[in-house]
Amino acid sequence: MTFLRLRFFPLLAALLAAGSSFAAIAHSAEVDFAHEVIPLLQKHCASCHTNGTYKGGMSLDTRESLLDSGMVEPGDSSASYLIDLVTSDDPKMQMPPKGERLNADEIAVLRRWIDAELPWEEGFTFKAETYDAPLKPRRPELPSSVAGVDNPLDRIIYAYWKEHGLPVPAPLSDAEFYRRASLDLVGLLPSAEAVDAFVADKSPDKRAVLVRQLLDDEVAYADHWLTFWNDLLRNDYAGTGYIDGGRSQITGWLYNALLNNKPYDDFVRELISPTEESEGFAKGIIWRGQVNASQRPELQFAQNVGQVFLGVNLKCASCHDSFVDNWKLTDSYGLAAITSNEQLEIHRCDKPTGEMAKAYFLFPELGAIDGSATREKRLEQLAGLMTAPDNGRLTRTIVNRLWHRLMGRGIVHPVDSMGARPWNEDLLDQLAIQLSDSGYDLKKTLELIATSQVYGLKSAPWDESAPVEDYIFAGPAPKRMTAEQFVDALAEVGGVSPAKSEDDAIFVETVKQLSGAGERPFIRASLIQSTPLMRTLGRPNREQVVTTRPGEVTTLEALELSNGEPLSDLLAASGQKLAATYANLSAAEISRSLVRAALSREPTDEELQLLVETAGESPTPDTLADVLWCIVMLPEFQLVR
Repeated sequence: MTFLRLRFFPLLAALLAAGSSFAAIAHSAEVDFAHEVIPLLQKHCASCHTNGTYKGGMSLDTRESLLDSGMVEPGDSSASYLIDLVTSDDPKMQMPPKGERLNADEIAVLRRWIDAELPWEEGFTFKAETYDAPLKPRRPELPSSVAGVDNPLDRIIYAYWKEHGLPVPAPLSDAEFYRRASLDLVGLLPSAEAVDAFVADKSPDKRAVLVRQLLDDEVAYADHWLTFWNDLLRNDYAGTGYIDGGRSQITGWLYNALLNNKPYDDFVRELISPTEESEGFAKGIIWRGQVNASQRPELQFAQNVGQVFLGVNLKCASCHDSFVDNWKLTDSYGLAAITSNEQLEIHRCDKPTGEMAKAYFLFPELGAIDGSATREKRLEQLAGLMTAPDNGRLTRTIVNRLWHRLMGRGIVHPVDSMGARPWNEDLLDQLAIQLSDSGYDLKKTLELIATSQVYGLKSAPWDESAPVEDYIFAGPAPKRMTAEQFVDALAEVGGVSPAKSEDDAIFVETVKQLSGAGERPFIRASLIQSTPLMRTLGRPNREQVVTTRPGEVTTLEALELSNGEPLSDLLAASGQKLAATYANLSAAEISRSLVRAALSREPTDEELQLLVETAGESPTPDTLADVLWCIVMLPEFQLVR
């Protein structure tokens, strides 16, 4: 048991580790909390166990949070696990595991403090002043308009940059803008011919017209955003639960909702108070075998609804009161009880408490749930509260996610921490209020962002390791292509997409009937089951809600992109296709065409020379596969920037 606890609380050591000998201290000895205990905790523990960072689930923010950890027995230091760790000679147990350990005097302070019943200065906390996120919508007062700046988002951000003394980044070229907008809004590379025509167009509003044209392409839009919503609603075409009936798809309902741009409030209502076609999200996954109480479908409902629609993390609070925010165990169970067909006993850390959950909404100021009503009525009530005009958390959460998708970082970061302070409250509130003003039209929100001058500026990378509170928005951030975007882009340039299975074919035909669009140039990666290449590039299995895919390239990805068989097979097939398509062109002409298709620009002289040398005087399928590999390995190809 000691070893297991050590594994779960490894970094608690900063507080506890020290030598094995100590002086006998009387239980009644006085402790100067301000001058003895606080400096000790600050020196050894604060960086890992306070103010939002709670490694090993240990919080020292307050006396209550320390007691909740179960690591101390007030009044009895000899029975406190803290002291066991401090005095241990076992390298696997002693704390801290690395670096300078606490000395005997420091351990003595800890002992006196515990024996004295953990005296704590009233009102003291290691946690910085908390931000109380507003619930109701707010219509911000826009900064004064300046010449040529009409978009409300631009007015807010230009004033923000002026306040912070930041320059306005340079604008993208027309070709760069087309590539960014096309990949962001419909997930596809623009053709070289379309880019040429756009660059030649002298219309002053051509960027706004392009954005509208892209969003009006209903099938391309639905194909692309299906990836985003499949991740968010943990919907997939195969995997855990589908074989034994423990899980159901919402693919037909979801695709149709995207195709017809269903208003977001209706979208949410139909997922929370579902029809037969949309109930898969709310039902969760019935896991095979014995599971923790927090994994029951009812608790999955609470966790998923809270995370997806409200940006609330209820996973910790499904086992115990959360260490990372203010959500309680009763909050998670209250939301779970709304969908439960039976009385739901609250379990704390998988142990039954004997207390039954009462149906409860996370924001009771919006209204109450009638616990005596039928399940269907309770879900209707929840759907009504969730989409109530006064629930600004719903609109703020989704517009923050859309801003993140187009701009590379959320206004609130991370996007599932909507209780945190945004870097610009007016910007978040303006987006949210315009979503509700538009009749909950998500395309209008995307259009508002993509037609802002700020969206059309050159990208500005940001330091992800820097503290969130130090972030300053300096412009759109570059983003990695999703796995599906990469596969689709390769299909566009090389002419070959992944082979679909028999099951995929059935699904694709269903989608074709929904869209009424006939044949696509190729089957989009979002419409087929995950392939080994897509899994390597970050497509999740979707057994859990995924709101943000990893932005870093892993070692496995680097290896697979270098010489992995799935990509090699696609490149080889593409080489065959290119050799047939460009049979009458020179190596230079082929190379130029591929670069223009992949990067929306002309190759440099150096690039052209390298690609021609790779293709050889008489290009073959193999050498053209190598040329294509050289292009798709470029960061410029794999980034949306």
